[in-house]
Amino acid sequence: MAAAAPTSFSTTTATTSSKALKPSSNAPALSLSFLSSSSPSLRSLRASRAGSPASGSALAARMVSAPAIKPPALLDFETSVFTKEKINLAGHDEYIVRGGRNLFKLLPDAFKGIKQIGVIGWGSQGPAQAQNLRDSLAEVKSDIVVKIGLRKGSRSFAEARAAGFTEENGTLGDIWETVSSSDLVLLLISDAAQADNYEKVFSHMKPNSILGLSHGFLLGHLQSMGLDFPKNISVIAVCPKGMGPSVRRLYVQGKEINGAGINSSFGVHQDVDGRATDVALGWSIALGSPFTFATTLEQEYRSDIFGERGILLGAVHGVVESLFRRYTENGMSEDLAYKNTVECITGIVSKTISTKGMLAVYNALSEDAKKEFETAYSASFYPCMDILYECYEDVASGSEIRSVVLAGRRFYEKEGLPAFPMGKIDQTRMWKVGERVRATRPAGDLGPLYPFTAGVFVALMMAQIEILRKKGHSYSEIINESVIEAVDSLNPFMHARGVSFMVDNCSTTARLGSRKWAPRFDYILTQQALVAVDNDTPINQDLISNFLSDPVHGAIEVCAQLRPTVDISVPPDADFVRPELRQSGN
Repeated sequence: MAAAAPTSFSTTTATTSSKALKPSSNAPALSLSFLSSSSPSLRSLRASRAGSPASGSALAARMVSAPAIKPPALLDFETSVFTKEKINLAGHDEYIVRGGRNLFKLLPDAFKGIKQIGVIGWGSQGPAQAQNLRDSLAEVKSDIVVKIGLRKGSRSFAEARAAGFTEENGTLGDIWETVSSSDLVLLLISDAAQADNYEKVFSHMKPNSILGLSHGFLLGHLQSMGLDFPKNISVIAVCPKGMGPSVRRLYVQGKEINGAGINSSFGVHQDVDGRATDVALGWSIALGSPFTFATTLEQEYRSDIFGERGILLGAVHGVVESLFRRYTENGMSEDLAYKNTVECITGIVSKTISTKGMLAVYNALSEDAKKEFETAYSASFYPCMDILYECYEDVASGSEIRSVVLAGRRFYEKEGLPAFPMGKIDQTRMWKVGERVRATRPAGDLGPLYPFTAGVFVALMMAQIEILRKKGHSYSEIINESVIEAVDSLNPFMHARGVSFMVDNCSTTARLGSRKWAPRFDYILTQQALVAVDNDTPINQDLISNFLSDPVHGAIEVCAQLRPTVDISVPPDADFVRPELRQSGN
């Protein structure tokens, strides 16, 4: 999480309504002083209501009054190369390794016995990880070869060559030859492709070599069939908490500011010769991770697949669709509705959470605007939790993994049926409005801080945190999957290009999850949360009190101190489309 200098801003007094959001010309709107022109005034409507929780919700009352939080497992590890550090997050001790370019000199020791690292695939993570590893090893004059392995005929060969990997110097070649000749195989093809090709990958790996994953998906797939990895190889994971372009962009920025990068989790599933932990940590350091924390492959795939269907992408997509429709139906102009939904979340809300935490969003509001935030938060928390809980259970049970595998197989012609790749979603009215808004947006404009939207988004984030906490995930994993990855990796890209762009161009698993779960969040907010607002349901003050006093806020502050003062740079002319999507026109 970027611990940049706090953004300085002031707010004007806002008189808003829990009916959210009929346009007006009388009362001044909440805005940032330097962005006040983007949020015209709202009419003063009925004052926000406050009161005790609505009756008849025994489950809600029980969950609020006596949350049953499962203590996270203590994930300790031993390393002979790097310095392990103990931190305390919300009263729980956890162990991490800090990163930094000054640690690159330790990479030869961490990678002892490794002569070639094979990076298999050139999709979401492959380009970034291959280039970061190559550059880090070159900086310490290591003779370890980083080689890209691609399937014969892949159009990604041209992309890899453009990045400096060539057949002539032995850094680019056939996928199976690369697997067979590598001591560390980083399997970075899509999750569905892993499910279809894992047997062939295993058969080509050398005994005592190391399989590296950046997602625990393959373990989940194997578990669903009662299988495991071969016992003659080590299996590790290093999972950057951001998409590939973020991993590369912040690494490049880190050449100027030591340690800039994306945090990673690491896990050791099996270790055949005692090297696995140091290799995994070396891999994470070489990627530029500011800090690396321990997890298990099972906990990782549960939090990751769940997270991208929630706060990272799917739920955000559903939230903005629901609120944009709400605001425009109540008379707000389309441009302003877009700014007050998408731009608010991906801009100033994300920036504030990144640098100062969730409480800072609430504390930046006027007293009237705080009531608007509380109304939205109170109405949205349990509907969001309803869908999030179901989603987590679908991931944990293997249902979501099976869904991804089956969807991936639909992309290709089989059994006489035509291929059915995913279509694009960026042609609806909301996203065309977004194109217009971004085209005229002043440089550095972070959008208006709109209290109702902020309340829904923060309620969603807190509900996801609560689900992961109840399921026993560590605070490092919770904060990275539910906060840092959202506000420091994905949302800046969505601010530059729109939520629909991300849904169209992220990893296959994330795209599938977003399209599947976003409508669920849209519908439940429309059918329950906004209905509760219209029915003047009292604000659940227990929910608000719990939010204000939740220990996660202090844990987020600790994590924010563990990375340097740099925010990701997203150049307006950068091409973030994955090669295979650009080539296919999808």
